[in-house]
Amino acid sequence: MELNLQPLNLPGIEPVRPIVIAGPCSAESEEQVMSTAKPLADYGIKIFRAGVWKPRTKPGGFEGHGEKALPWLQRVKKETGMLIATEVATPQHVELAMKYGIDILWIGARTTANPFAVQELADSLRGIDVPVLVKNPVNPDLELWVGALERINSAGITRLGVIHRGFSSYDKKIYRNLPMWQIPIELRRRYPALPIFCDPSHMGGRRDLIAPLCQQAMDLGADGLIVEAHCDPDKAWSDASQQITPGVLDFILQLLVIRDETVTTENITGLRHQIDEIDNALIELLAKRMRISREIGQYKKEHDMTVLQTHRYAEIIEKRGVQGSLCGIDPSCTKQIFESIHSESVRQQMEILNQK
Repeated sequence: MELNLQPLNLPGIEPVRPIVIAGPCSAESEEQVMSTAKPLADYGIKIFRAGVWKPRTKPGGFEGHGEKALPWLQRVKKETGMLIATEVATPQHVELAMKYGIDILWIGARTTANPFAVQELADSLRGIDVPVLVKNPVNPDLELWVGALERINSAGITRLGVIHRGFSSYDKKIYRNLPMWQIPIELRRRYPALPIFCDPSHMGGRRDLIAPLCQQAMDLGADGLIVEAHCDPDKAWSDASQQITPGVLDFILQLLVIRDETVTTENITGLRHQIDEIDNALIELLAKRMRISREIGQYKKEHDMTVLQTHRYAEIIEKRGVQGSLCGIDPSCTKQIFESIHSESVRQQMEILNQK
C-alpha cells in the first residue's frame, strides 16, 4: 500500500541535511540529562533524545526510570528550547509521553519486529498528531519494517520517518549491527518522501565507528542522524562503549561532507548510457545461459540425473570467486551473484524434470 506521508515539520528545525538528534542512551539522573543537554544545545543541536524505558536483552541491567525521568526531559525543553524525543513500546508509554509533552516518538527495533505490539501502539496513537520514527526490525526483513510503517500510517500518523540502526547477526565481525545499506536504499526507492535517519551508535557499537558511519549515511542520502551522546560516556549506565561526548559529536559533524543530491547529472549521462548498454547485454547473456541450463535439465531428465550436482556447483563458486577477485570485485559479491544465478538455473531445471 502507498503511505500517506507529510513532512516532519519539526518546530524550529530547518529541513537541511543532516537533521541531528542527540542525547544519552538512557536518562540516568536529572543532573546527567542536563549536563548532556546544555552543551549539545550550545553546539547547535536542536533535538534531544534519551531513553526513559529501556528493555534490555537480558534482565538485571538498568531498564530506565520510566515516568520519573519524563520531567527531566521537560526541563531540557524549557531551559534549552530543544525538542525532546524518546522511545515508546506500549500504549501506556505513548499516553505518558503525550502527557509530558514529548515532541518526537520512536519505536525500537525489538518492537518493530512484533506486529502485535506495533498494532497496539498504532491504536494508541490514533487521533494524535506527533512525528513517529520507526527503527528497522532486529533481523533484515524489509517487509516487516514496511508493515510496521503501514500500521502506524493507517492510524493517521502522517509525519512518519525511519531509523536505520543496522541488523543483528550471529557473526558480529566489525559492527554491532550490520549496516546492510541495500535495505534502506530499497526503502528509499519505494518511498522517496520517507525521511531516513541513521543510528551509527547502535550500528557500530563502538565510538571509533561513529564518524565513518555518519559519513557513509550522508553519502547514501540519509536525511538525518540519531547519535548517542553522554556527558561522561565511560560511566554510562547502558551502552557505554557506543556513546561520545557532545564535543566529539560536534567535531564529527564539523568534518562531515554533505554532497548535493540535486546537482545536474548531465556530465555523467554518457557513462550511465554505457551502463545501460552493459546491463542490457548482461540480461541477454543470462537469458542465453538459462537456455543452456534448460537443455542440461532436459538431458538430466532423460538420464534420471539429480538436478543438483554439488561438485559442479562448488567448482563454479570457487572459480568465479577467483576471477572476480582478479578483476577487483569483492569475492563475497561474486559469490552472491552466482548463488542467485545457480538458484534460478535449479528452479528452471526442476520445472523441466517435473513436466509430464
